[in-house]
Amino acid sequence: MMKKLLLFVFVLPLIAVAQNPVDSVKVWKSGGMISVNFSQVSLTNWVAGGKSSASGTFLVSLFSNYNKDKVSWENTLDLGYGVLKEEDAKVIKSDDKIDFSSKFGYKATEKLFYSSIFNFRSQFTDGYKYPDRDNAISRFLAPGYFTLALGMDYKPNEHFSLFLSPTTGKLTVVTDDDLSDAGAFGVDPGSKSKWELGAFLKTTVKYEVLKNVNMESKFDIFSNYLDQPANMDIHWDLLINMKVNDYLSANLNTNLIYDNDIKFDDGGAKVQFKELFGVGLNVKF
Repeated sequence: MMKKLLLFVFVLPLIAVAQNPVDSVKVWKSGGMISVNFSQVSLTNWVAGGKSSASGTFLVSLFSNYNKDKVSWENTLDLGYGVLKEEDAKVIKSDDKIDFSSKFGYKATEKLFYSSIFNFRSQFTDGYKYPDRDNAISRFLAPGYFTLALGMDYKPNEHFSLFLSPTTGKLTVVTDDDLSDAGAFGVDPGSKSKWELGAFLKTTVKYEVLKNVNMESKFDIFSNYLDQPANMDIHWDLLINMKVNDYLSANLNTNLIYDNDIKFDDGGAKVQFKELFGVGLNVKF
């Protein structure tokens, strides 16, 4: 089944595009944003107290979309990495993200598409529960999440998309031996992967809220038919970009995650939330 889904997601879009190689150049729309944000606090003999610190965040958001006749193919890649350095302390990680998504659609009606989605999520470097720097709690492909979904996509306009799939496969991989042996991220102890079959819903909203203020929201829900379907996995990304001029901008980036397979020290699952706000260099193309 996995091979058939991969064939549908990757091979069929290539065949559809290759049928008109000359015209396809005209119907591709590609672009993206690169943002580098910095912040610094410097204190010398400051009676009120505090610590000097410096931080930086690097964000990349790319897209490449094909749209011709009844065929659409949307691809996005979101990357993020951030570090923080406080006075008399080592550098620690503040952000780490890899998120690739590809959606192929064939128009059924004016606003409905037969669609498939492939999504991959992971991170670049080891994660730690500071101040412990000896025992990693996550690594590249530990975890790695692969999602394949077949369903219908409702797109009334270029600003909104609602994708619903009753047939979705989710593969969680944990390639690190220590994390695998501990049964991290829902895999059985000693196993390197976990396969789930369920339903998947994804909404995407893109709007210019105000002049030079753009908002993009991605909200995912996955319910596993095979184990506790009421305990749904939730992933919500929100990015607000506020343009100052052609090269300077302010960015607000939030991530909310709930995954019942990720257990904390008390043995329970919790809502994870991350917020990043920065001002810095921003280039759109």
